[in-house]
Amino acid sequence: MQNITSVDGLKNAIHVLETEQNGKGQLLKEQVYIAYESLKPINLLRNTLKDLFSSQYLAENMSGTAMGEASGFLFKKIFIGESASKFRKLIGSALQFGIANIISRNSDQIKSFGQALFQHLFPKKK
Repeated sequence: MQNITSVDGLKNAIHVLETEQNGKGQLLKEQVYIAYESLKPINLLRNTLKDLFSSQYLAENMSGTAMGEASGFLFKKIFIGESASKFRKLIGSALQFGIANIISRNSDQIKSFGQALFQHLFPKKK
C-alpha cells in the first residue's frame, strides 16, 4: 500500500477498505449459515444416507450381507425349527451366525455360481 498524503486519498482508502470489509463480512455470514444448515440433524442424516447409498462398494457389500443374513435365518428355521429347548436355540443361533458369516464373506463366488447354474439350467435359445 502506498502512503496517503491528502484528505481525499484518506477518505478514498477508508471507503475501499469499508467496501472490502462489508464484502468479506457478507461472505462470512453466508459461510456461517451454510455451516449451520449442514449441522442440523435432519441434514446430517440426509447427507450421511446419500453418501452411504451412493457408494458402489458399500451397496455390493450390503447385498452380500443381506444374502448372508437371509440364508442364515432360513438355515436356522429349516434345520432347528421352533424348538423349546434352550440348548437347541443356542446351537441354532450359533449356526445362523456362522452360515451368515460364511455366505457374506463369499457372496461374490456364490453369486457367480448362481448365475452360472441359472444359465446352465435355462440356456438362451438362438
